[in-house]
Amino acid sequence: MGFTLVEMMVTIVIIGLLATVVVINVLPSQDKAMVGKARADLATLENALEQYRLDMLTFPTTGEGLSALTAVPSGSPRADRYRTGGYIRRLPEDPWGNAYQYRRESEHGQTFDVFSYGADGKPGGEGNDADIGNWQG
Repeated sequence: MGFTLVEMMVTIVIIGLLATVVVINVLPSQDKAMVGKARADLATLENALEQYRLDMLTFPTTGEGLSALTAVPSGSPRADRYRTGGYIRRLPEDPWGNAYQYRRESEHGQTFDVFSYGADGKPGGEGNDADIGNWQG
């Protein structure tokens, strides 16, 4: 009760076709999920920055960056107002493994910019490589 070469070839072709259909349908969903995670992370960082501002009476400088959310910035004149434990437990990485960016002086009409450079990790880009920031709706 063996299989012929033709039967095995047909089976392999069918499995290959099914795998192709799955990949075509799943990969775009993964890209959308990664963008969705980045947007959720940005919302969390925005909230933490707002809480920081309420306590410290100002947003962190660009130089202090997002790390000001996990530890009191050195030389801060209001270090006594800094929340015990910080404003976020740890800084997340974007879904592509890069650090989120922060700019106190917004280039997009916001109070500040917090953003990811997207899949390519470089400014600009299109599609999955496009920047994702708090200035987008």
